Amino acid sequence: EPYKVGIFPFAASGRALAADESDGMVKLLAHAETDRVLGCHIVGPSAADLVQQVAIAMEFGSTAEDLALMVFGHPTLSEAVHEAALAANGHAIHIPNKRKR
Repeated sequence: EPYKVGIFPFAASGRALAADESDGMVKLLAHAETDRVLGCHIVGPSAADLVQQVAIAMEFGSTAEDLALMVFGHPTLSEAVHEAALAANGHAIHIPNKRKR
């Protein structure tokens, strides 16, 4: 595949659970070789606000690792973008990581 995917469900977000808004997820797409962020799908609470983080990352040519290395407040909904970026490279904190075959 020419891209890799990191998915983080809002059901694993402490902030979303506390607000009783745990439906949805963040799905981040990154280039398989360069790790550059290609796009993002967000369905759930504050999606219109959260997607701006990814739009800025894309504008500046950021990688999923760049997003993963950023510090995000806890507990916040924006952590879902962070977790999706971590998951794209198999380093998610709050969900199981996919094993490479």
